[in-house]
Amino acid sequence: MNAPAAPQATPMMAQYLAIKAQASDCLLFYRMGDFYELFFDDAVAAAATLDIALTKRGQHLGQDIPMCGVPVHAAETYLARLIRGGHRVAIAEQTEDPAEAKKRGSKSVVARDIVRVVTPGTLTEDALLDARAHNYLAALAIAGDRLGLAWCDVSTGSFQTLALDAATLDAELARLSPAELIAPEGFGAASATALPRDRFESGRGEQALLRHFGVATLDGFGAFHRAELGAAGALLSYLEETGKAALPQLSPPQPQRAGSAMLIDAATRASLELTRSAAGTRGGSLLDAIDRTVTGAGARRLADDLAAPLTDAAAVQARHDMVAWFVEDAITRSRTREALRRAPDLERALSRLSVGRGGPRDLGMIRDGLRAAIELKAMLGRAATVELPPLLRATLAEVGAHAPLIEALAAALVEEPPLDGANGGYIAAGYDPALDELRAASADGRRLIAALEARYREATGIAGLKVRHNNVLGYHVEVTQKHADALLVADSGFVHRQTLAGVMRFGTPELHALATKILHAHDHALAAEAAHFEALRAQVLGDGGSIRATAGALARIDVAAALAELAASEGWTRPQVTEDCDFAIERGRHPVVEAALRRAREPFVANDCDLGPASRLWLVTGPNMAGKSTFLRQNALVAVLAQMGSFVPAAAATLGIVDKLFSRVGASDNLAQGRSTFMVEMVETAAILAQATRRSLVILDEVGRGTSTYDGLAIAWAVLEAVHDDLACRCLFATHYHELTRLADRLDCLSLHTVKVREWKGELVFLHELTAGAADRSYGLAVAKLAGLPAPVIARAGEVLGRLEAGKAKTGGLAAALDELPLFAAVARAEPSPIVDDLRARLDAIRPDELSPREALELLYELKALRGDG
Repeated sequence: MNAPAAPQATPMMAQYLAIKAQASDCLLFYRMGDFYELFFDDAVAAAATLDIALTKRGQHLGQDIPMCGVPVHAAETYLARLIRGGHRVAIAEQTEDPAEAKKRGSKSVVARDIVRVVTPGTLTEDALLDARAHNYLAALAIAGDRLGLAWCDVSTGSFQTLALDAATLDAELARLSPAELIAPEGFGAASATALPRDRFESGRGEQALLRHFGVATLDGFGAFHRAELGAAGALLSYLEETGKAALPQLSPPQPQRAGSAMLIDAATRASLELTRSAAGTRGGSLLDAIDRTVTGAGARRLADDLAAPLTDAAAVQARHDMVAWFVEDAITRSRTREALRRAPDLERALSRLSVGRGGPRDLGMIRDGLRAAIELKAMLGRAATVELPPLLRATLAEVGAHAPLIEALAAALVEEPPLDGANGGYIAAGYDPALDELRAASADGRRLIAALEARYREATGIAGLKVRHNNVLGYHVEVTQKHADALLVADSGFVHRQTLAGVMRFGTPELHALATKILHAHDHALAAEAAHFEALRAQVLGDGGSIRATAGALARIDVAAALAELAASEGWTRPQVTEDCDFAIERGRHPVVEAALRRAREPFVANDCDLGPASRLWLVTGPNMAGKSTFLRQNALVAVLAQMGSFVPAAAATLGIVDKLFSRVGASDNLAQGRSTFMVEMVETAAILAQATRRSLVILDEVGRGTSTYDGLAIAWAVLEAVHDDLACRCLFATHYHELTRLADRLDCLSLHTVKVREWKGELVFLHELTAGAADRSYGLAVAKLAGLPAPVIARAGEVLGRLEAGKAKTGGLAAALDELPLFAAVARAEPSPIVDDLRARLDAIRPDELSPREALELLYELKALRGDG
């Protein structure tokens, strides 16, 4: 049901409806005591998502009010489930003390307001985030013929921008995989949060950046396209709107250069299972197979590196140098990883503190993380028996001199500060003498309470008398009903306060005075600790840029040491990366498949691949299950690993930089967009033919399947020629169309290869070894038998196959008519026959700007007559 209008609402409901109107697109968490309550449609939606009870709270305008609630202390758990369920949540807190509300009248409602809007891209709490993955919020803007992307991780403070063409947008979004995307209204991105178009204006964006970072010019941050400025400004505006002006401390925006990373589109990422397996999980992906990092920040940096392999050979080699240094010194590598394990997540602790959601434990994490960074820097400096590689030297230089901040935090905080500062206890004894006195007074008060309880027992003769405390009565005397009469006597000194089943509660002037003293001391102690927390928080945020740089340095070191550990344990080698179009891999392996086979105690068969200039196009044949797809994918993964800065699973590898990687292996249908498997395959193949360059790497598997045999072969034939003649890129092309092998005689750079199989006693044995040449047949029936097709079906299929092959022998087969076919290039470059007719000639002669309305009308009749319609 829709929330009704407010005119006849109770004061509380009127307040709720007014606040709800400010966040109509969100579920509203309305704070009532120890619960966040939801009403009307919000309650119905939340109860369904959270699987909690849906109740009612009276009536409003003659209708029952649906209601559900979640406890404040467990709100993060419920928020996480609501966000995963696709909801946005506005949180309305009490903004005044209930006592202040009572002063305005007995029916006054405590003031409330929205303090935060929780969305998928604005999370900071550990309970809502994956420690080992970024949580990007991205904004997209348009300026002229260019697009601008800006993205940040609110939980770490990273902030980057990119100007790009529309053709590469999908690939860049696939790389970032943002948790939330904001775009101008009418842009057409179905999954994006739409904002008014004026929020994306470049001038407005530039002013927002200048204001946020307190600078007079953006020149110090780099050169920005207008589209980047528009996207960055919209992103800041959205953060201000959702955080209610509590903006996170972001690093200055870093403009990225288009083409600085290998372009990998969404289909290729899914095909290669770079960060997610086919099942949609991290397990089974390349990222999961190579991740040996020991910190959350290192894991996030590794995922970033894998998502955006570099295209600058010198930068790639610098990363390889750093990994090689750790590979060669196993002792230092082990000590480094042990030191990193002790380092907390500086980035996320800093971010929580910056938005006011941090606590004493986050200050402790800053202290311990900075201390670990300085100790690691010193240790690596002492351990170096040879000169440090340039990238490691530059990385260590990013670790700042944080000694004053560390000393301040070490002096102020207890060794293990609590998560929540509400109850105090996190400022170390001896740091503030006045605070120590207040604590002593509070502690002494509790001792005096115990003494007073003993005196009351002795004076009344009631052994069961107790002095208790609760949030309603404060300190009070409690006795059982049978002993209460003695305290109800007028001159007893006890004042009756409450009667419950079985017990009665009393107060005394002496107890009230002592309680006031204790509570004042406790409250003052809490206030003093809170003041110290704010001062320390301000000191940390004042050093935020340096802390973030140190955190980045620790992440980079973690990645290098982890990749070195991977290389040493798995026997990976350093690749040689060049600016040429080399691609030579000796005994390459698929890291994910190899790991799975190892667990099954089975060997992995390594294979060579050489896509050098003379054989840059490999046509791979062989039966299903023989390992063609694995071979194709493993070579693509070797290129990705090499350019991200990792060693590779091969005996040796020399690789020229790949600017774009395309993989069309194992396409599936897309029912949501009304596309069949064949249509998806054709769309992906079309994208490859339109976007690949000479420096690209393309892997294609079974192009042309999913349609008639003749159509499929014709398409595969034409695509193979186009890749060879027009793209001239490095390509692995697997097929079951053996007729394509005829092209080896006509395409100079086409090389034939097949996967070895053997038949043994009627059974097919897969050797998974690639060799030069072409498969003699497809072994489809043998594979079908392995799959468990019934014997009668296999027998019948054998009969049909025999007849088909006999007919093929008589006619020359599917490709009999292709022997005299001219080369693709000759067909493609042939000049089209000119089309000349009276209608076209008349249209060419028209000068629209010179026609009067009458002449234009007459011309229409003339054209219709020429077309034959008149």
